[in-house]
Amino acid sequence: MSNVTSSGMSIGTLAERAQCKVQTIRYYEQIGLLPAAIRNEGNQRRYGEDAVKRLTFIRHARDFGFSVESVRELLEMADHPDMPCDEADALARHHLREVEARLARLAALRDELRRMVTQCQGGSVDECRVIEVLSDHQLCLHDEPHGGAQDIH
Repeated sequence: MSNVTSSGMSIGTLAERAQCKVQTIRYYEQIGLLPAAIRNEGNQRRYGEDAVKRLTFIRHARDFGFSVESVRELLEMADHPDMPCDEADALARHHLREVEARLARLAALRDELRRMVTQCQGGSVDECRVIEVLSDHQLCLHDEPHGGAQDIH
C-alpha cells in the first residue's frame, strides 16, 4: 500500500478540529503519541478522523495533568479495548494521589503567603516581613524545607 494520498485533512485542519497548535501535532508525532501521517503527492501530511480522536484523547489526558508517559500507557490501553481496565484505573488512582499531594502543598504555600503578607506592616524593606521570612526558612510555619514549592509544577 502506498504512503501517498490526496485525501484526508491537512495538519492545519486537524489542529483546528482538535483545538491545538500545528507544532503540538508535530511534537506528538515526533515522540510517538500520534502515528506519523501519510503524505500526499506534494509531501504534505494528511490525517483521517482517527487522528482527530487520538489527538483529542491526548489533549484531554494532558488537560487532566497526566504525564506524557502516562498518556502513552493510556493510549496503549485504549488501543486494546477488550483488555480489563484495572491498569487504567490504577494509573488514574496514582495520578489522583499526586494531584491531592500537590493541592496540599499549594494550600500550605497559600497559607504561608497569606501569613507573610498579613504580618507585613508596609514600612521599609529592612522591616519587611515578606523579605524577612524569605531570608530565613525557620520563620515559616509549614514544615517543608527548601524546594517544596518547586514540586508544585
